[in-house]
Amino acid sequence: MNGAPVVVGIDGSAVAANAARWAAREAARLGTGLRIVYADVTEAPLLPEIPGLHWPKEHRGHVREQVARYLDRNARSARQQAPQVSVEVACEPGFPDKVLIEESRTARAVVVGDRGFGGFTGLLAGSVAVRVATHAHTRVVVVPDVGDPPTFPVTGPVVAGVDDATSAVPVLAHAFEVAADWDAPLHVVHTWEVIGTDVRRLLSRTAADQVQEREEGFVADLLADWSPRFPDVEVHSFVAHGSPSAELLTRAKGAQLVVVGARGRGGVSGAHLGTTSHKLLHHSPCPVAVIR
Repeated sequence: MNGAPVVVGIDGSAVAANAARWAAREAARLGTGLRIVYADVTEAPLLPEIPGLHWPKEHRGHVREQVARYLDRNARSARQQAPQVSVEVACEPGFPDKVLIEESRTARAVVVGDRGFGGFTGLLAGSVAVRVATHAHTRVVVVPDVGDPPTFPVTGPVVAGVDDATSAVPVLAHAFEVAADWDAPLHVVHTWEVIGTDVRRLLSRTAADQVQEREEGFVADLLADWSPRFPDVEVHSFVAHGSPSAELLTRAKGAQLVVVGARGRGGVSGAHLGTTSHKLLHHSPCPVAVIR
């Protein structure tokens, strides 16, 4: 094992356990270690605006005992998932989003569940998970709540959402790498639309067909640069008119992972995290990797 670790934020929930198992799998893929982190809010000010006001000591002691059980349970689960991975645990003082964003400075990737409780109270897509995905210094993978006992897809394609040529580079780099490592097909998704307009009224059928052909050519040109580097990856492209989030969510069904950019212009990536990426974090049935 070498290099920066994969960091996963946990609490006592099933979705956090699922995230820890997924993170162990990712650490094994990368040949690096796994760092399991619990953010202990009782070691932070009770109210951020009043730094001197802390949680009662008796409450903090109880939480420490509970945290030790959470960390031990998730470490054992991660080792079962990937016995070859070196696992360390840490209880860091502070609020979960700030703790994980700070951890991201020295992490290969940060993994979180899309919701939780305990130390990660309020870990809903749209709160902690979205803040971490927005502000982390490395890629973030958000793992959905898929039930108890925790499971995750281990078959199916990797799905990549591409927008313009520049933002597509890091997305395709990661998606091709993962697809190659997992021996999975890669589905590349690109959409086009005329914002705020019914394209059928704005464009004639011939003009719409021309736009479709142009966008298909754009994706083909992108893939012409990448496919020779990963000759063993089976690639399928999907170019459609319509909502990028709807198209990606359709393709996410049965997929192992969806890869999108943190920011973009129109197309799949959206204007910022909070449009397409935000919708995916809320509704994707499989893990979503947000690439910086």
